[in-house]
Amino acid sequence: MNNNSNLKALIFDVDGTLADTERDGHRVAFNQAFADAGLDWHWGVDLYGDLLRISGGKERMHRYLAERDHNYERDHADSLIVNLHGAKNQLYSEMLQQGMISLRPGIKRLLTEALDSDLRLAIATTTSRVNVIALLENTLHPEAPSWFEVIATADEVPDKKPSPAVYDYVLEQMDLEGSQTLAFEDSENGLSATHQAAIPTVVTVNDYTRNGDYSEALLVLSDLGEPDCPFEILGGRAAGSFSVRNGYVTVDLLSKLHRLGQEYEK
Repeated sequence: MNNNSNLKALIFDVDGTLADTERDGHRVAFNQAFADAGLDWHWGVDLYGDLLRISGGKERMHRYLAERDHNYERDHADSLIVNLHGAKNQLYSEMLQQGMISLRPGIKRLLTEALDSDLRLAIATTTSRVNVIALLENTLHPEAPSWFEVIATADEVPDKKPSPAVYDYVLEQMDLEGSQTLAFEDSENGLSATHQAAIPTVVTVNDYTRNGDYSEALLVLSDLGEPDCPFEILGGRAAGSFSVRNGYVTVDLLSKLHRLGQEYEK
């Protein structure tokens, strides 16, 4: 990897991308935090799907409260929401420690191969650092946070996706251009952020994000696949011209995809 045309780094979103954390993870923890606080709030599966259009847990609570209470004032709600978010994060961490949340197919395999291939790794997410570290340590390895050269979270970059700020921060910290990387996202907000940062992107959808508009993605997949459980190609700019031999994402496949992406930009 000696010139700017080669793939140098992989940048990963977290929630919905590394693991299906939303429906049976964060949502459940939010509801328990609400109940523990004596609130009658409850986020059902469909309601939470609607709230996911807003990036950030505290922002979702603000939106929910604003729509529920006509007398809502953001400044007055801040303290309550900060406390609820902290309680939710603790509950979520306990769920991870109990093995209740698993990585998506292909994630651990690809990360391991990328490390062996000397590809640089980073995380760009709008969730809090404590949640990211808990996920990495409990689903990958206690030392997994050290695998990533940069872990950019809402603690470092408060601007939420679809703002490209968190990706701009990662690129600056790694001294890379967007064209030297590939990003992995699962949502329209995430893809909008990478597109503005000029980072070619692979989207792996989940139940909440399957019907989004991902026309700017290089490739849209069901997941990263495993040798005994291949992914499904759902779309993307390279879907019609990219030949997939094994049906699961490898470093070699990503290098070829990256080169295709550069051809599209010429």
